[in-house]
Formats: sequence, C-alpha cells, structure tokens
Amino acid sequence: MDAERRSFTTLPILGMDRTNFMPGVAAAGVLLLVLVGVVIVLYNEQAYRDAKTQQVEAQSRILASTVTAALAFDDRKAAQEAVNALAVDPQIRAAAVYDAHGDLFASYTGTGGPAVPKAVNDISPAAEREQLVVTTPVRQGSVAVGTIYVQTAIDPISRRFQRYVALTLLVTMAALIFVLLGFAQRRLTEVNERLRRQGEELSDVNENLRAQIEQRENVEATLRQVQKMEAMGQLTGGIAHDFNNLLQVIIGNLEVLRRRNLAPGDDAKRMVDAAIRGGQRAATLTQRLLAFARRQPLDPKPIDVNKLVAGMSELLHRTLGESITIETVLAGGIWRVAADANQLENALLNLAVNARDAMPDGGRLTIETANAHLDEAYADANEVKAGQYALIAVSDTGSGMPPDVVAKAFEPFFTTKDVGKGSGLGLSQVYGFIKQSGGHAKIYSELSQGTTIKLYLPRLTVAADAHDGTLDAAALPAGDRDRLVLVVEDDEDVRAHAVSILTELGYPVLEAVDGASALQLLEAHAEIRMLFTDVGLPGGLNGRQLADEARKRRPELFVLYTTGYARNAIVHQGRLDPGVELITKPFTFSSLATKVNAVFERRDGRGAQAH
Repeated sequence: MDAERRSFTTLPILGMDRTNFMPGVAAAGVLLLVLVGVVIVLYNEQAYRDAKTQQVEAQSRILASTVTAALAFDDRKAAQEAVNALAVDPQIRAAAVYDAHGDLFASYTGTGGPAVPKAVNDISPAAEREQLVVTTPVRQGSVAVGTIYVQTAIDPISRRFQRYVALTLLVTMAALIFVLLGFAQRRLTEVNERLRRQGEELSDVNENLRAQIEQRENVEATLRQVQKMEAMGQLTGGIAHDFNNLLQVIIGNLEVLRRRNLAPGDDAKRMVDAAIRGGQRAATLTQRLLAFARRQPLDPKPIDVNKLVAGMSELLHRTLGESITIETVLAGGIWRVAADANQLENALLNLAVNARDAMPDGGRLTIETANAHLDEAYADANEVKAGQYALIAVSDTGSGMPPDVVAKAFEPFFTTKDVGKGSGLGLSQVYGFIKQSGGHAKIYSELSQGTTIKLYLPRLTVAADAHDGTLDAAALPAGDRDRLVLVVEDDEDVRAHAVSILTELGYPVLEAVDGASALQLLEAHAEIRMLFTDVGLPGGLNGRQLADEARKRRPELFVLYTTGYARNAIVHQGRLDPGVELITKPFTFSSLATKVNAVFERRDGRGAQAH
C-alpha cells in the first residue's frame, strides 16, 4: 500500500512530481496571467494606435475635402482658415497643406509643436514613440491637387501602462476589461463611422457649394449681358433720335432740290441722287438702332405666321438667288400672334440675308413654324416669360459660329464680315424687335454644321382677324384746298420742310413752334382740319397733351403725330396706343403725302375716332 502511494505521489506529471505540480500550476497560472496581461496590453496598445491613426486620418480627410476648392482656386486664405480650425484639438501638434507641386501652401503649429516640413518630400510618415504623422492626398475627381500633413501627440507610455501595474488587478478585472474593451471598440467604431459620415457630408456640402458657385456665376454672366444690352440700347436710342431730326432736314431738302432745280442727266442731279441714297441708308441704320434699343414705334396687328412666311417666298427667292434652296415647313394649327407685320418681315429677311452670307457656295435655308411652350426653368435661365409662343425657326447649312461669336451676335455693330460688307446691326435689329414685341430670340450654332435662330412671339389669346402684312400700293395722292393742316414742330428746319411738302401737295398750311401757339391758332382758325405735331415739344405741352387739349375743343379734329424716337406719350410697352396715327422721322415726300391722305380718307365722313 505504501509502495502504491509512493509510486502515485512520484508519478511524473509534465515532468514534475505531484508535490511540485500545484506550484507549477500556480506558476503556470501566474505566467499565463502575465502572458494574458501582456497580450491584452499589446492588443490595447495596438488598438489605441489604430484608433488614433484612424482618427487622425479622418481629420486629414475632412481637411482635404475642405481645402479642395481653395487649392483649385489658389485661395491661400481659405486654406489657412481651414488648417487653423484644427487648433481646437490640443493633441494636434502640427498640420499643413501642400499644393500639387509639393510646396507648402498653408500650415499650423501648436504650442511647443515641431516645425512643419517645407515640402512633401521632407515628410516622414512613420509613427514615432510620442507622435503620429499622417499624410493624405487631396484629389479633385481623379486629379491630385495637393497633400494634407497632420502630426498628433500620443500619450506617454508611462501614463498608458499605469493601468497594468498589478497583475492581481488585471486578473480581478480581466472580464471587466474585456467588456470595457468591447464597448470601447464599439464606441470607437461608432466614432469612426460618424467621422466618415461627417466627411461624406462635408464632401457633399463642398460639391453643392461648388455647384451653387457655378450657377451663381452663370446667373451673374447673364445679368451682366442683359445690363450691357440695356445700356447700349439706351445709348443708341438717344443717338438715333438726334440723327432722325438731322436726316429729316438733309433728305427732305435734297428731295426738294432734285424735284425743282435739276434737269435729267445733269451731274448735279446724279450727285443729289447719290446723297439721297446715302441719307436713306443712314435712315435705315438709324431705324435699326431704334429697333435694337426697343424704341421703334410698333403697330402690332393679329398675324397668321404661316400666311406671312408663305407670302415672303417670292421675295426670299429673289433676294437669296438661285444657289440657295429655300424650304418652308409650316405647322398646322399655328397660334396667331400680335406683332408689327412689316417689322417681322424685315426681321425674317435680315435672318435670310445673314444665312445667305454664311453659305457663299450655296446651301439650304429652312424656315419652320411651330407652337412652343417655354417652361419656368427655361424662362428663368433666358430672361423670358414662361408660356405659349408661336415659333419661327430660320436654319441654314452654312459655316456656323463658335460660342464666343454666338454670345456677341445680338450686340449692335458686332460683325464677322469684312470691312464695308456689314453694319453689324441686322441681328441686333431682330433682337430688339422680338424683345419689344414681348418675345424671345435664341441662337443655336455649330461650326461647319450651320445655324438655327429661333424667334418666339407670344400667343395671341384674343380672337381677331389675322393680318398678313401685305399693303396695297397706291398712287401718290394730291392735297385738297379744303383740308387745312396745322404743323407744330419746334425744330425750324424740320418744320419748314414739312410745310414745304404739304404746300407742294396742295394743302393749305399753318405752322406753330409749340403747344401754346398751336392752341391759339386753333381758336383763331375754325377751318383747321388736321393737327400734324411732333411728340416732343417745348413749353410744358408735349404732342400728346396738345392733341388731347385740341380734341376737347375740336372733337372732329384729325391728329397725326411724328417723332424720331418712340416716346411714352403715344407708345407704351413698345406699341402705339389704340387709334394713334404716326409717321416716323425721317419721312419722305411720298410717305408724308400717302400718310396724310390716308388719315383723311380713313376718317373723313365718319368723324375722328378717339385715340
């Protein structure tokens, strides 16, 4: 029995006696606990460094998203502000932003922090015992625009190891440590996820900000273009007014000279004819200036756009020549519009001539009509009211225009033609007329493909008979001795010319320089049948006010206005007031004769209509 007990107690277990087993187990247990403690310490150290690295990397990514726009636009101030924002974290010792060339762009150094490297190549990314260095590239799309450098402090190792002083405490709190580590890890993951989401949100904010900046720049560019066109319109309108008065005197007196004193075949007559043609070209240019300035007096009538386009076929063929094929595509059920038919014909003719010049070797001109609806988005982007429009599109197969030319095409005096081959007022006249008519014009063009210019005119919602813009020709009418005309004009030369024309036509004429003297003549001469007055008059009464006062005293009086510049007295929103009769300066002998006779014939026998 003793032998068996002895053999049992001396039974080798793991190379030791039973008597030494428990101390060995205890030692092994102690060693295991030490090893477990060491493993836990090492694990926690690595987790700390990983968390710290992730935290710093997240901060560097956020900083990278923040300074992307600053690097792209070379905005050092904005980059410096973003870097300085890291000062709220006391553990960040230094931070810097480097540009695409690796040069220092902006930097921050905390109290007692190290000097920031001057270039990217000087950075050592490895973590040292007491600090952690992280670098992050800054990208705009797939293009690297810079680099982020962040250096942060790490807790001293003596402070980090205080929790592991006693293995007994480690054993006692091992389970709790594991639980705490689990919670800490989960919390760290949540923090990292929150930082990641914040980085994504910040990136989205930057993208939205970039889009808003681009949209604002586009709106500002459109506003600048509108303001420039408006300023140019006011300037050209004022110049055109003065030119019309001058041209009235020049052309009028040249006409008188040609009719009275020059024999056919005389060199002087040839020179006068040339001078008149020059004056008429100047008058045409002036009218184009007024059209661009939206100051020409329009006489809108309901128009069937299809009928007007079809009626211009012969004129277009004669103007463009045989090398240009003309095609019209007219939509059914086209909406009617209210516009000045003559001006609309001139606009289409201007576009056709421009298209011909873009096709020197021949080509195809297409005029299309259609109904169109401009939505709010298009209207806001193009300075036009949303709604229903009748569309006239003029397309050619010419050389096309680059974007910079398209942007300036509607400006007055802008032309790509050779010197002497274009005034640069054709498209500006079209633009002014369409805008004055409440419409919209748009150019689409591609080089070597052609150009399409679209004219949008507001739909006429009131039912009315359409007007096709065709006027019947009539012989030059003579005057009537029973039709006494009172001419009121403050410009002495213009007044003398108007009186001369009316007298030569056979009308008896009285003249006045202002509204007050005109009213006195009306009181003294009951036989006056027509008041022919300039709109702009000195002395406190303009032409419209004079006519209103005259009509109160003489309701049957005919009134004909003249002006070189559309004024609000008789023109509102670019359109003549209802019932107003107007002849624009400079008028010719034949145009005044026809207009005066037309006013008498249209109203004589029926009494004057209200205006």
